[in-house]
Amino acid sequence: MLESSPENYTEVDSPEHLTVEQAIANLKGEDRGLQYYAAWWLGRFRVKEPEAIEALIFALQDEGNRTESGGYPLRRNAAKALGKLGELQAVPALIACLDCSDFYVRESAAESLGMLSDRSCVPQLMKLLVGGLAANQPIPGFPHLPQPCAAVIEALGTLGATEAIELIEPFLEHPVELVQYATARAMYQLTQNPSYGDRLVKALSGDKLQLRRAALSDLGAIGYLPAAKAISETLAENSLKLISLKGLLEHHVKNHYRETREQGIGNREQGREFLPFNGESEDILKNSSESSSISDTAIYLMNLMDDLL
Repeated sequence: MLESSPENYTEVDSPEHLTVEQAIANLKGEDRGLQYYAAWWLGRFRVKEPEAIEALIFALQDEGNRTESGGYPLRRNAAKALGKLGELQAVPALIACLDCSDFYVRESAAESLGMLSDRSCVPQLMKLLVGGLAANQPIPGFPHLPQPCAAVIEALGTLGATEAIELIEPFLEHPVELVQYATARAMYQLTQNPSYGDRLVKALSGDKLQLRRAALSDLGAIGYLPAAKAISETLAENSLKLISLKGLLEHHVKNHYRETREQGIGNREQGREFLPFNGESEDILKNSSESSSISDTAIYLMNLMDDLL
């Protein structure tokens, strides 16, 4: 069968008409299209019902929903959904997916394992990089590499897998730019060496919009503060620049309040999230009883965000 996608479904299957019970029933049913859509829907709407989690984990072993080329679209969507739901009980099943013959299942599983923050998967992720650059060159006639290197490297960076540094670093020389960016992102997370963040800043001035978008995402993910001005001036959609700057701000706020707490200053709102800002954001914060703990850097980042709105 040809791979389905949410866009192919009729209005009756849209989120407005689907309930949690129906989605779970569809996932357990026999209709391949409805199964595929239900797995996506449960992840998209963060449905954490135990029955939904159980059904998604079971779907990771599905054999019936296959494409003409041998792919497993239901497994892909189930793997993606479990990462979004943050369910640690899915880790063993997702690790098993790293051995799947479908490249995109392995990619989705690696992405979700990175989101789940369970380091037990690190050895299995590292195995996918064995052979280094030589084993992961582009395959003529195929749209992907032998292994989902970018997803695996990003996951290892997010998980703080410093034991993988020597395995990851050579991929800075990979012929595919997106793999280079993923490697720079992970290397910065694992070493805090600004040279890796600077590589991503340089990528913001590249010729291809797709690559500039990727660099924006990576810089937001690592919270690289020196990139702030370059992010705001990148030739890309303001919505993506705002997301990237929000990532910088969240990293800074987390680090700033941790530092102030360690110094004995403390702040009751240490863990609060900064949601999208408007022109009143700075005034609200300045008028707050906690305004003395708002750093100049945070205000600078919010001003950059305000200018993009």
